[in-house]
Amino acid sequence: MTKPSIYGLTFEQLTDWLVDKGHKKFRAQQVWDWLYKKRVKDFSEMKNVNKECRALLEEHFAIQTLEVHSKQESRDGTMKFLFKLQDGNLIETVLMKFSYGLSVCVTTQVGCNIGCSFCASGLLSKSRDLTSGEIVEQIMNVQHALDARENEERVSHIVVMGIGEPFDNFDNLMDFLHVVNDDKGLAIGARHITVSTSGIIKKIYEFADQKLQVNLALSLHAPNDELRTRIMKINKGQPIKPLMEAVDYYLETTNRRITFEYILLKGVNDTPEVAQQLADLIKDKKRLSYVNLIPYNPVDEHIQYEQSEKEAILRFYDTLKKNGIQCGIRHEQGSDIDAACGQLRSKQIKKDKEKSKA
Repeated sequence: MTKPSIYGLTFEQLTDWLVDKGHKKFRAQQVWDWLYKKRVKDFSEMKNVNKECRALLEEHFAIQTLEVHSKQESRDGTMKFLFKLQDGNLIETVLMKFSYGLSVCVTTQVGCNIGCSFCASGLLSKSRDLTSGEIVEQIMNVQHALDARENEERVSHIVVMGIGEPFDNFDNLMDFLHVVNDDKGLAIGARHITVSTSGIIKKIYEFADQKLQVNLALSLHAPNDELRTRIMKINKGQPIKPLMEAVDYYLETTNRRITFEYILLKGVNDTPEVAQQLADLIKDKKRLSYVNLIPYNPVDEHIQYEQSEKEAILRFYDTLKKNGIQCGIRHEQGSDIDAACGQLRSKQIKKDKEKSKA
C-alpha cells in the first residue's frame, strides 16, 4: 500500500495531525523547517525531531513519491521533467528561466478532459486528479535539482498551467497554493503565482471568493462562440457570455488583473477581424486585463494547425494596442526540446506502447 506525500498537508493540517497523535504543536514547525527550509529527503534526517515522531511520520507518509523518469534541458535553460508517480502514471513539470527569476509550471491532473483541439495535453484523457502533495512535490523536486547545483538558485514563481484543468481539481489546488505560499516554508509570494483555467464558470466565482492575491489567467483563444467551440469543446457548456460575466465578478470582487491567454493559430484565429472582435469583447475590462499572445508550438498529432506567421502576430498585436488593450507576445522557450505542454509525456507513453507490442 502506498503512502501519501507529506507535502499534501498545509501547516495547519500538519499541526492538527501531530497534536491528534499526542505530540506538541512545536513539532509541526520543526518538521516544516526540515521539509521546506533544509529540504531533507528522508524523515531520519530530521535531527531535532524525536525518534517517536519520526517513526510516526515514516509510518503514515512519504517524502518522495515522484521519480524522475527523464529530464530534458534546453539551450536557454528551460528544464522539462517527466515524473513517474507511485501508480506508474507520468506527468510533466517545466522550469523556465526569466529575467525576474525561476518559474515552475506544474501539472494538476494525469491527462486532461478539456480536449482543446490544438493541445498535446488533451491527447490522453484524464485518468485521475493529482493530490495536493503530488503537486507540491513537483516544486520540491525542481528545487532539489537546483540545490544540487549549489548555486543558491530558488524557485521564485509558479504557473499552474501544466497538464490538466486546475479548477477541475479545485480542493487539491487550494491546499497546494496554501502550502507553497506559506511564509514559514517556501514563501513563494501569492502575486508570483498564476493559476490558468480554460473557463469553468462556477469555479471562477468560487476562486474570486477565496480573496487570494494569486493571479488568474483564462485560456480564451477565440472571441466568439462559433470559433471557440470549434477549437475548444469546453465552450459548448461554458460559452463566452456567461464566461465574461464570471470574469466581471472576479474583477469586481478582487480588483486584480486577469490575463487572457491567446494561442495564435495560422489562418484560424489570427486575422485582424478576429483581433478586433477580441478587443471589442474585453474593452470594458481593459483597465484590469492583459492579453498574452502565444506563438503556437506545433504538435505532431495536430497537423491541422500551424504557427502564425510573424507578420500576422504583429498585426494582431497592433490591432489590440490601437484599441487600448494591454498585451504582449510571449517569448518562446525550450524550442529545442519537447516544448508543447504534454508533448514529452505523450511521446513517452507512445514509446512504451510500441515496446509492449514488440
